[in-house]
Amino acid sequence: MIVKEEFLGRLRKIFDLNLYEVKVWTALLSRGTSTAGELSSISDVPRSRTYDILESLEKKGFIVMKLGKPIKFVALKPAEVVERVKRNLMVQAKERTKRLETLRGDEVLEELSSLFTQGVKFVEPSDLSGSLKGRQNLYNHLDMMVREAEKTITIVTTAEGMNRKLEALTPSLEKCKKRGVRIRIAAPIDNNNLQIAKDLKDVAEIRNIGKMKARFVIIDSNQLMFMLLDDEKFHPNYDVGVWINTEFFAQALEQMFELAWKDMKPIK
Repeated sequence: MIVKEEFLGRLRKIFDLNLYEVKVWTALLSRGTSTAGELSSISDVPRSRTYDILESLEKKGFIVMKLGKPIKFVALKPAEVVERVKRNLMVQAKERTKRLETLRGDEVLEELSSLFTQGVKFVEPSDLSGSLKGRQNLYNHLDMMVREAEKTITIVTTAEGMNRKLEALTPSLEKCKKRGVRIRIAAPIDNNNLQIAKDLKDVAEIRNIGKMKARFVIIDSNQLMFMLLDDEKFHPNYDVGVWINTEFFAQALEQMFELAWKDMKPIK
């Protein structure tokens, strides 16, 4: 059986399987039912590993073991596999969420926080910086920065970025607003995001940046994140951002923003 490496690679990402698992699974799909020995030969997976792989696929809901001798395995319809994987992921997510929720107020979290507090004492503020890859990682870090804001949040983004931030950051921005944090968002406003800009007016001051394109966030004039790539030209998985904890640079950038802010048109 010949299956293109590109196809196997896509299956690994979609279903979170390793290379041996996708090889054995696709081999079984091509036969409908088969023994471990036959699958080992077809998929070019070592026989010593095939039983472990089949057991793993069975637990994940991809196949069924058929009773009898010799032991055979039966492939399930791919559509059914998709539904099973979705259900399993939802159950696992709920279980993990419950475990994480129980950590609040637990001595484990207190111990971890103590370790971090002790360690950060020896770190220069300027060393608290780094690069982040992938848009989801960027937004996770942005959400953390927003939640820790005490005085001001300045967001400069693109037209599409406005849409994404409404979805990703609104809950945290609302909490900041209640704490008295001043929130300002500047972005190109057009017919595609005008309603979203109006929705965000409940939590932030919104102004039209015009044709200028920029992507950065400043928190409390002491830390910032700026994105390096044009979000219209690059896939979200390849998005890159740089997070810096530096009062000097953050204040300088915010002072320049203040000059531009005065000339931007408010959203009515």
